[in-house]
Amino acid sequence: MTYNAVRSQSPRPRSLKAVALTAAVSLLLLGAGTAAAAAAPPSGAAGASGAPAGVVATRPAAAASAPLTNLSHLTFLLDTVPLATVEGHTTYEIDAQPTAQAPWTYADKQADGSYGRVGGGSLDPSTGHWSQGAYNADDIARTAVVYLRHWQQTGDETSREHAVQTLRSLTYLQTTTGPNAGNVVLWQQPDGTLTPSASPVELPDPSDSAESYWVARAVWALGEGFAAFQDADPEFAAFLQDRLRLSLDSLERQSLGKYGTFDVADGVNVPAWLIAGGADASAEAALGLAAYVTAVPDDDTARTALTRLTEGVAGMSSGSATEWPFGAIMPWNKSQTLWHAWGGLAPAAIATASTALGRTDLLGAAVQDAARFTPQLLAAGGPDNAWSPTPGEAQIAYGVDSRVQGLVTTAAAANAPGLLDLAAVTAAWFFGANPNGAPAYNPATGTAIDGIETDGRINPNSGAESTIHALMTMLTLDANPSLKVKALGIDETVSTVGLSVVEAESGTITGGGSVVTPPSSWTGEANLSGGAYVALGAGDSLSIPVPAADQARNVFPIVNQAEADSGATTWASATSTLGSTSNGGAGAQGITDAPGRLFPLTLELALPGADTAVVGMADGAASVDALLIQPLISTITVTGSAGESTMYVSAATETSVRTVGVPRGYRLAQEAFDATGQLVASVDKKAPKKGTVTVAAGGFTVAKLVRK
Repeated sequence: MTYNAVRSQSPRPRSLKAVALTAAVSLLLLGAGTAAAAAAPPSGAAGASGAPAGVVATRPAAAASAPLTNLSHLTFLLDTVPLATVEGHTTYEIDAQPTAQAPWTYADKQADGSYGRVGGGSLDPSTGHWSQGAYNADDIARTAVVYLRHWQQTGDETSREHAVQTLRSLTYLQTTTGPNAGNVVLWQQPDGTLTPSASPVELPDPSDSAESYWVARAVWALGEGFAAFQDADPEFAAFLQDRLRLSLDSLERQSLGKYGTFDVADGVNVPAWLIAGGADASAEAALGLAAYVTAVPDDDTARTALTRLTEGVAGMSSGSATEWPFGAIMPWNKSQTLWHAWGGLAPAAIATASTALGRTDLLGAAVQDAARFTPQLLAAGGPDNAWSPTPGEAQIAYGVDSRVQGLVTTAAAANAPGLLDLAAVTAAWFFGANPNGAPAYNPATGTAIDGIETDGRINPNSGAESTIHALMTMLTLDANPSLKVKALGIDETVSTVGLSVVEAESGTITGGGSVVTPPSSWTGEANLSGGAYVALGAGDSLSIPVPAADQARNVFPIVNQAEADSGATTWASATSTLGSTSNGGAGAQGITDAPGRLFPLTLELALPGADTAVVGMADGAASVDALLIQPLISTITVTGSAGESTMYVSAATETSVRTVGVPRGYRLAQEAFDATGQLVASVDKKAPKKGTVTVAAGGFTVAKLVRK
């Protein structure tokens, strides 16, 4: 469905295939392949606005001393749910308390500014049932996590009670008997009726017939719940521990039982033991297991499960500073070119688990995702919901919060302070540093918008998922005062200059090649940018125009590689031979849904800034989708009450130096971090008219002009 169809983004990935298809449709309808970067690069650290850094923003920042976390709207979403006597479904003290609490899935904004609680799908007025349901296990689990963290952080007894009641609701959805014991029913109606099979059909169907995102999120909530109640309420904690073990037994019968085995996906070995095939689902389960293992370090079953899940998640790390996807942890073992923000908690999980397990060897994957991929994501226009493989989808609270959690936890685990600067810029999305320019979270009400389209339009609704993840970020900021001050000092993105896309079909074809527009842009694993590609034969050439730039750029031809070998395409510009890409040789299809792969391939040499065309010459059948263009130094310029600053992000293989103007009365301050987020240089000095910004290879530098 389109991003704004029905109400808001899907409340949860229904299955990994459904995630991919949802992303495919969204990307197509929202304009896949469009770059969100602003057109004009900043003139030095002052940015595109031309105003010197240090100028106070026109909008005052929120008071840093006031709590940002406001649970009012989340509590408004809660409702009392009757718990009927159903075979295989019970919960803690159900006889004494035959009700629990669960959040409605959606909240539509009304004309008067209030919100109406809404279920998933369509409503049958005769039964009061929704075609999906009113409440879902994914949101119940994450709501419990929010209340648990708030109670632990503030001592708030109301949050403690809401945590108890949502955990009771969640465990009622867990199947306790039969072959599906430990799995979870996804949907529930307002009258408490379970909906194992929703309409339209969601996989797995029935929803408790196999492991799923909701099983993974149940593990997350149960693990954090046990850790919170271990001393505060040992009896309730013991109940949660029993249910966690039931979930682990279920996972052991399914994915975890495959530990140590690998599937093939387009010629690449991928872990076969990830929950539902996903590093994303596995990471959320790992967050709960890390909390539990920290509380009960001698529970060998849980410790083994955490170790195996974390190893599987880390095994999905891909790319480098100069190779797509630039160190990101890929979420789906059935695609090498679909990254989505639902997988964004993977670095947070690895960093948290590495500490709980004492496994610093696992931390590298989290560091690469946080310190290499995240800066490229931000420079390409912000925390998009998906790259598939080109950037350019709507932005939602889930994706923003996931980046924040990953950056903060990895910064602590790896002692990498530079990641906190990235976290501040990312979190500022909620305060106005986003494509719309208006705040996406209201600390006075606790509401959060359901997303921002690529053209800046907002979805004004405030459903459970958006509310939950906005609050998770606010809890993190409230717990980290210095980070909070930095984030609140930013309320506008002045410009981003990063990855951009040039369509192959915009080029000139020589020979027998042609533009091909298939019925769907979705290949089964990724999206064709712009919905079309250029088919070339041996001897054909394609000249693609690119804009001139003030610096060299890395070029990534996006090739839909055939499974079998099919020769190569040689790429050159007016002044340089850039390299070649394989037309085929994608490798055995294996578990993927389509043969071949659509992938941005790395060229050996950078494109000179003055050159304005890239020419490919094929010596065999080739399918070229687009070019990804990556500046050797990308930039993100933000402003707010703390003044204006620019982050310089390197995709170069050696240290780079940029010259910036320094207005009279200002000095240039900068902190340079390497590709792991470690500080390598800090400079704060007077410069007469010009200053230099030094950027470590693959790293990033934060530069600011400060009044003397």
